[in-house]
Amino acid sequence: MLAKDMWPRILPAMIDRDLSHSALELPPAERLELARRLIESVAVPIPLNDAMGEGIRRIEAVSTGRIAGLTEEQYRAALD
Repeated sequence: MLAKDMWPRILPAMIDRDLSHSALELPPAERLELARRLIESVAVPIPLNDAMGEGIRRIEAVSTGRIAGLTEEQYRAALD
């Protein structure tokens, strides 16, 4: 058994590990929603501006399969 004074240091590490493990077990759509909420909570304390909101909507549309992303060939052609 651990000494009582060790728990304040060990417990947060255990919670972080368990929380990370639980988050990574979520289905992709739920992980995406969690990521969106986490980013909003730290990166933009005020409501998202239009450009950032549009970027998030586009990432969600591609990652959920609502729209097809670019092929590598299309991506490279767009860079030229």
